[in-house]
Amino acid sequence: MSPLSGSKRRAVVAFALVFCSGARLLFAQEQSATATISHQVRELFERAAKAVVKIHGVDKHSEICGTGFFVDPTGTLYTAYTVGGEAGNFTVEFGGKKCPARQLVADIRSGTAILKVDETTPALPIGKSEELEIAAPVMSIGYPLDLPKTPNFGWMAGFDRKCLGRYFSTIHLRVNAPTQRGEAGAPLLNMKGEVVGIVVSGLENNAACYAVPIEAAEKIRSDFVRFGEARHGWIGVNNVSPASQQVEGSQAMVTQVAEDAPAARSGLKEGDVLLQVGKKKISDPEDVFDASFYITAGDTVPITVMRGDQKITFQVQATMHPASKTGMLLASPGTIPGVIPMSLDEDAPPSP
Repeated sequence: MSPLSGSKRRAVVAFALVFCSGARLLFAQEQSATATISHQVRELFERAAKAVVKIHGVDKHSEICGTGFFVDPTGTLYTAYTVGGEAGNFTVEFGGKKCPARQLVADIRSGTAILKVDETTPALPIGKSEELEIAAPVMSIGYPLDLPKTPNFGWMAGFDRKCLGRYFSTIHLRVNAPTQRGEAGAPLLNMKGEVVGIVVSGLENNAACYAVPIEAAEKIRSDFVRFGEARHGWIGVNNVSPASQQVEGSQAMVTQVAEDAPAARSGLKEGDVLLQVGKKKISDPEDVFDASFYITAGDTVPITVMRGDQKITFQVQATMHPASKTGMLLASPGTIPGVIPMSLDEDAPPSP
């Protein structure tokens, strides 16, 4: 092979210099992006951590430790049901002191509990989980094991209606972030520092976690403010299955209406295709689970359907859900396509 000529040698050297310069530039850009994210997460942690607390309680078996966070300056705080739902004798650590706390409401269906301390407190702003997208960065702040307050950074991985064949009572946020014992009840924050969810459980090997949308806890708090308890509503549409074709963008067809239930009394019939329940638009039968969660007993709920070629809106006054006292967190098993049982009366295990 003949040696390179002078011009070819210079061209090779120039290419190598350009390649190395590009690699250095790319590396520098990556380092800069990493430093920016790190700074943003650290700043967010320092700002939000003041409103995150460690919760101690005692249930009939043992002591309970978990995480919670204040949502108003009068000492109201949110946590997971597994932390604040079935325990008592609560103590909350924040600002270098310990304060007694009392339970206001515990709701197994949403997986949340609300506690109260009689103190002036910091509070986290409330965001909107529906503004999140897949791969959006999120952060939680909790108390893993017996360790100090700790940030946990990850990414949105999914908006799940079911896990292992069982349907949640409302959409759950799946986050690619590891969790440890003690972090249940931690706030899930967007990068503006707003709460968009509450960490309620870990997935297999704790490599990821589930959070309930903050709107679910806000619904429970609104019920408590209005009625002194959580009031899960029921309209009596017992079964919904996929329609043979889409109508106005929806395939959710009513296949069973309970006799003498609010839906039947208002005029809903089998064969109606659901378009909207309350404020929630319906596209497929699974959407009905999420929409049903936000119905409050006693409220009048507008329900829009297509009946043949006619669009009709019914005003349905919801009654107390038959399962509200047993409070299943997961709905009954179901498969799509096929009929989805809309009743929560059947036995179902607790959330994983």
